[in-house]
Amino acid sequence: MANVTFKGTPMTLAGQEVKVGDTAPDFHVLDNNLNEKKLSDYKGQVRLISVVPSVDTGVCAEQTQRFNDAAEKLDNVKVLTVSMDLPFAQRRWVAANNIEHVDIFSDHKDASFGEAYGVLMQELRLLARSVFIVDSNDKVTYTEYVSEGTNHPDYEQALSAVKEAK
Repeated sequence: MANVTFKGTPMTLAGQEVKVGDTAPDFHVLDNNLNEKKLSDYKGQVRLISVVPSVDTGVCAEQTQRFNDAAEKLDNVKVLTVSMDLPFAQRRWVAANNIEHVDIFSDHKDASFGEAYGVLMQELRLLARSVFIVDSNDKVTYTEYVSEGTNHPDYEQALSAVKEAK
């Protein structure tokens, strides 16, 4: 299992760690209008899944904005952000921050994503910061479980990997 801390405190991650080469687990989350969405809704596309504890915090906001800016230049790639924020808060945040190229989803209802990808921090019921790339054949081609929840992911590495995924 990935070793993750949040503000220096070790976290227990629920679920199974996803590894490169695995078939990406499907999951169900809510969009900002309370509609259920699944990974399989994006079948046939490369997907960059950006996971944040809460979009309404500094590092998470920057992570989401950076991937939003990058998404505009990516062909046949869908960028998804998942957090435990309520859909209503996500909708307000998206509008206030001009997010146009990322689909933002809430895992708050039942933590389906968090458990499927091994990123649910049990102590906080938040998702551990991470990035996953899933190719058009549903294979995981890149994973990053950020070791400290208040740190940024490796944006350049993730964007390089998503450009290589088919």
